[in-house]
Amino acid sequence: MSLSCIGCSSDDKKDSGGKEPEVTTPVTLQLSDPNATAETKALYSNLWRIQEKGTMFGHHDDLLYGRNWITEAGRSDIKDVCGDYPGVFSVDFAEIMDDRSTTATLNNDRARVIKEARERGEVITACCHLNNPLTGGDSWDNSKNTVAKEILTEGSATNIKFNSWLDKLAVFANNLKDSNGKLIPIVFRPFHEHTQTWSWWGSSATTQDEFIKLWKYTIDYLKNKKQVHSFIYAISPQLDSQGTVDSFLFRWPGDNYVDFIGWDSYHGTNTAAFSTNLRNLASLSQQKLKPCGVTETGVEGIVKNGAPYDSYWTNEISVPLTGKKVSMVVMWRNKYDPLHEGTHFYAPFEGHSSAANFKLLYASPNMIFSKKLPNMYVMAENTTVK
Repeated sequence: MSLSCIGCSSDDKKDSGGKEPEVTTPVTLQLSDPNATAETKALYSNLWRIQEKGTMFGHHDDLLYGRNWITEAGRSDIKDVCGDYPGVFSVDFAEIMDDRSTTATLNNDRARVIKEARERGEVITACCHLNNPLTGGDSWDNSKNTVAKEILTEGSATNIKFNSWLDKLAVFANNLKDSNGKLIPIVFRPFHEHTQTWSWWGSSATTQDEFIKLWKYTIDYLKNKKQVHSFIYAISPQLDSQGTVDSFLFRWPGDNYVDFIGWDSYHGTNTAAFSTNLRNLASLSQQKLKPCGVTETGVEGIVKNGAPYDSYWTNEISVPLTGKKVSMVVMWRNKYDPLHEGTHFYAPFEGHSSAANFKLLYASPNMIFSKKLPNMYVMAENTTVK
């Protein structure tokens, strides 16, 4: 399905109430990997074009587990509520890459659900909460400010370990194929929330120069040394309070090393900040000719002032995004918690009090779920990707 009506007949014009048919302006986009697969380039073209139509709804780990279930084929908390899958499926590659790869129990299911999402034509995006390759701690271990330096020191123990993690990712990516034997494109966002202090790659443990060199090293290693050509590279700063266009460019690695401008936003219910930042994100997207999206957001437990926020979906997601040229909005995960001992969930599930309001979001003309997606893997009209 195309995103535009080009060369419509006079009958088409009558059907549209006499309005002139919509014609997309030709555009040429540039990927950081000139050897990207045809399907990867096609996806990139559609990430750009879909911004003119609305925003794809996404959910992290949605196909892998939910509030009350885990690894049930075909299951989704979102589908349980509205009868449709999210347009975007977000997953974490860390356990595929780091020292947990030999013991992780969900990696086979990760591959399975990615393939299922691709068969339905959905978009797949991946972060990676990588363990600390220097200390052996987790992503949140920012106790050493020499991790990036050690990774970038060729032949060091940390460099060798990190490279081995990238090697495992490359094997995974280069064997991740659809039912036609084609590589599955991934919107890959390494080192997410690099603007924050919490991670070993973040602002408290790396200098700007070190972060930029680490970013470039990783992208170059994957695309040049390991021949991974199915990745669209997304940067995703975290910005919660109201900022400016320049706020998204903190530690920017350069236009040739970023394909997609992501943004992680945990602003709570500060709707004004969210709306302003959305406008700035969309403005930067147009300036740089790079598609953009909210790659993580949500309120844990879907509450406001400690009480259930049952109109959250229309008030805080649908309304602020209306009219904004932003390709996706991805909610963080619903932790598997069948006894409901905690409140770590960011999307509705069957029986949740906000489910009725979520159905209004689903019905909104600017929100795009799986069934409303155009063919994201065929080149969009009037669009060239180099």
